[in-house]
Amino acid sequence: MTSNQFMFFLFAAIIVIFSILTVTNRRILRAATFLLFVLVSTAGLYFMLRFNFLAAIQLTLYAGGIVVLIIFSILLTSQIAEKLEQPHLMKKIFAAITAIIGGSLCIYTILLFDFKEKLMEAPNTNIETVGNALISTGKYGYALPFEVISILLLAAMIGSIIVAKKRKD
Repeated sequence: MTSNQFMFFLFAAIIVIFSILTVTNRRILRAATFLLFVLVSTAGLYFMLRFNFLAAIQLTLYAGGIVVLIIFSILLTSQIAEKLEQPHLMKKIFAAITAIIGGSLCIYTILLFDFKEKLMEAPNTNIETVGNALISTGKYGYALPFEVISILLLAAMIGSIIVAKKRKD
């Protein structure tokens, strides 16, 4: 087993284990911490695939942004010690059915896909084309995705505050 294979299996194991811990843990702060491990391990997989920009975005946006917002909203609303309520049996059954269907669909899609290596030329890029792409709203522009990301961060902040807000009834 090569070191790349070892690292892949290590990251995959961390992602699977901490994903399960994230959704099964009843303490909000621990679940957010487990989610952080999942997102950092996903960035590790992106680095292994040499998708450095995507890995950096994964670390800064998701691991650095959303999880920090969730943790701060939990800390600011004083709900560290509180546990989430135990889900009802019907919710557990529907969640299990959804997970089985989703996993089966993923496995089916992966088995049907014909993986072939393609050789492509590296695009000739310079600072001017990268800069124009960052401020452009056209076909290859990044201005719209950055705006969508800002809305995603705002929604994550509002959602985490609503989840962490203490009920007074």
